[in-house]
Amino acid sequence: MEKELIHLQDLRAALDAKRVSSVELTQHYLDRIAAAGDLNAFVHVDPAASLAQARAADARIAAGETAPLLGIPVAHKDVFVTRHWRSTAGSRMLENYVSPFDAAVVERLGAAGMVTLGKTNMDEFAMGSSNENSHFGPVRNPWDRAAVPGGSSGGSAAAVAARLAPVATGTDTGGSIRQPAAFCGVTGIKPTYGSVSRYGMIAFASSLDQGGPLAHSAADCAWMLGGMAGFDPRDSTSLERPAEDYARGLGRPLAGATADKPLAGLRIGLPAEYFGDGLADDVRAAIETALADFEKLGAVRVPVSLPKTELSIPVYYILAPAEASSNLSRFDGVRFGHRAAEYGDLLDMYKKSRAEGFGTEVKRRILVGAYVLSHGYYDAYYLQAQKIRRLIAQDFQNAFAQCDVIMGPVAPTVAWNLGEKGADPVQMYLADIYTLSVSLAGLPGMSVPAGTGAGGRPVGLQIVGNYFDEARLLQVADAFQRATDWHQRAPEGL
Repeated sequence: MEKELIHLQDLRAALDAKRVSSVELTQHYLDRIAAAGDLNAFVHVDPAASLAQARAADARIAAGETAPLLGIPVAHKDVFVTRHWRSTAGSRMLENYVSPFDAAVVERLGAAGMVTLGKTNMDEFAMGSSNENSHFGPVRNPWDRAAVPGGSSGGSAAAVAARLAPVATGTDTGGSIRQPAAFCGVTGIKPTYGSVSRYGMIAFASSLDQGGPLAHSAADCAWMLGGMAGFDPRDSTSLERPAEDYARGLGRPLAGATADKPLAGLRIGLPAEYFGDGLADDVRAAIETALADFEKLGAVRVPVSLPKTELSIPVYYILAPAEASSNLSRFDGVRFGHRAAEYGDLLDMYKKSRAEGFGTEVKRRILVGAYVLSHGYYDAYYLQAQKIRRLIAQDFQNAFAQCDVIMGPVAPTVAWNLGEKGADPVQMYLADIYTLSVSLAGLPGMSVPAGTGAGGRPVGLQIVGNYFDEARLLQVADAFQRATDWHQRAPEGL
């Protein structure tokens, strides 16, 4: 396959011009996946099933059908259940589970003609910031095999970065699309909460979980989000809104701007809280250079404040474990999932099955969640956290009264080494300081490659918009990517 064909627009053109077939494209990526087993990015690949889907896509193309995603391969995070494929959520609890139905995201992209390459590795039940919590072992960062890829969508981010898939699906609860996108040098977007159906997404924290794409560029993310988003009556949190063209602003200047200054008039809010003492110098330098590039495109900086930012960590680590403890109570060894081989009675079976099936981080969060929901502590912790969550959301609205988008780092540092923070979960949690508040507020946010830091490891720029402002976020990111080449760069040897 032509080496430059990594973006969806190029793949679409090649498929439509018959320069490549979906079968050839799929086989190309399957070969790359097989050759990159050391990354551990995939947990389940079924070449026969993938190629059958590709042949069906080729038949649709031969019949004259045209659609943006038809015939293009995609990798799915293993938190989305998939019919006839294993759906494990990175856990021993679901190690051999095969779903009888497809998640809404898988269903929608399948109807659009996309070809499933396989299921990507992830932190167990999406709990983690490094992809070291998977039952199937850690994923390695393609830029440096000694580094983590970020979590929990680390397998998806690594797959895209290593050119094992042109695009992949992910989920973001507290930053799990944005942070691995930043660590792996790819583009990822978490849309407004409720934009993408959670039906068939194995739940971690229901009021926070949101699906989104990881890809090479903002333009690719726009195409993918158009295929993923939409109202779903099967999901009670799905928002019923008119269909949106997320790609409508790509390659165009903002209203009132010009071709040479496509972002003229854009007000970029820079929260003081995102640029404090905890930010590493190498990340700060890369973000500053990116902001200067935005200024060259016509944007202006506006100082804003998000004073509750530091409270986002305690609030998140009360609310998310509380919801996790409830959602994961269904995994009891009775209906599906892991069951202990030996037990004395029903209660003993529950205890042993859950003790064997869940990993350390999942157990930690279940215990925390059960504690904050227990009698005597519910009011003191859970209800107070919900009140502060509302204040965090209000902080953003106050900021958006002064600016159009908010920018800053995705994480305080570049990717750390495997095993570096495993003994101190609090240090791991602190890596999410800049992403958690966006999730708590339910806002759209994305990460775009914006430079490199220590050891040549990628740095991601976070762009946050107001509710349902995804199209403008993608337009702004696209303008930046047309002026820079960070999103085009690949790990050495690729």
